Amino acid sequence: MKKKTKRILIIAGTALIGVVILLNLSSQREKSIKATVEKVGRKNLTSIISASGEIKPKKNINLSAQIPGRIIKIGVQEGQEVKHGDFLLGLDPSQYEANADHDRAFIQSSQAERIKVEATLAKNKSYYERQQNLYDNQLISQEQLEQAKVQWDISEASLKAIDFQIDQARASLKSSLDNLSKTVFSAPIDGIITSLRVEEGEVAIIGTMNNPGTVLMTIADLSVMEVEVEVDETDVVGVVLGQTADVKVDAFPNQVFKGQVTEIGSSALQKSTVTSTTQESKDFKVVVTLANPSPGLKPGLSASADIITAQKDNVPAIPISALVVRDKVAAAGEPASKSNEKTEEGVFLVENERAKFVPVQKGIMGELSIEIAAGLTEGQTIVTGPYDTLRVLKDGDLIKPEVKKDEVKK
Repeated sequence: MKKKTKRILIIAGTALIGVVILLNLSSQREKSIKATVEKVGRKNLTSIISASGEIKPKKNINLSAQIPGRIIKIGVQEGQEVKHGDFLLGLDPSQYEANADHDRAFIQSSQAERIKVEATLAKNKSYYERQQNLYDNQLISQEQLEQAKVQWDISEASLKAIDFQIDQARASLKSSLDNLSKTVFSAPIDGIITSLRVEEGEVAIIGTMNNPGTVLMTIADLSVMEVEVEVDETDVVGVVLGQTADVKVDAFPNQVFKGQVTEIGSSALQKSTVTSTTQESKDFKVVVTLANPSPGLKPGLSASADIITAQKDNVPAIPISALVVRDKVAAAGEPASKSNEKTEEGVFLVENERAKFVPVQKGIMGELSIEIAAGLTEGQTIVTGPYDTLRVLKDGDLIKPEVKKDEVKK
């Protein structure tokens, strides 16, 4: 009985020791972190800057009145196609014709007066010459000779005054004729009347410093169309003249227009809604000229442009989501406070089932992927997500990989 009890106690003690050992091993077992992994592969990348704006013709002319007048005739309709020199609109010319007639009459009157003054000048000159001859023969006094000379000088001055009046009248006539010509508006270019803002009988008003003049109509050359977009200040530095772009117009959802960057604003666009206390991002104007404009395109249509800033084929690339920014680890002998002021960008490489942070050098950025110019080689496995995992992942952490279905194939 004693022996049986002893054996039971020994077995129980052995089992207890085994349980304790198993519990200790279980508590010391390292916990792995689930993460999505992917191998570094090669892709074709296209870096694109997207911006929105509207369609505008390259040539767009607003016709305004240069002189005031009542509109007596309109020769075109909105949407009508016109050629250079075609009649567009006419103002009442009565006042300007009267001014021109007045100037012509004044010129004729002055010319008649000039003939009279010329005759008087010739008479006074002859009289002075006779007086000079008499004075030389000592038949008249010095005073009589001087009086004859004064009459001659006055006649010459009168003739010059008449000539000045004629020149002034001719200048006035030139101005009157110029104003008269401005009562008739002709098409300055070949194009289409995109806007007609007046009616016959209205009075066209010229602009002043604080009051804009009457815009009579707008003519646009729709053979060359552009899309004017607003690009954010962080993206405009990557835009250069000559870059290609794909333009989509809301009114043509199934059509893509090809274009080229032809103008880049040198200063930010001014927005009237921005106050001195409001900090907003700045936008710059970028103009893309369409290479294949559709006849149906109209000024003012909403559009968006995808500007291709860079393009590379078959380059090492990883998902953008795999990039991690962290504080740079201090080198040996370097103060920790100094290293904390700097950050480095890289990815977590998976080696022997453990994470290892590797700094990388980036290239161009595609829609979902980014080029790796240095730091990784093709075929290496990296952690791509999820974000919560990447945020807390550290060097040496044990990784339990979950391979994505769309992993890059060699």
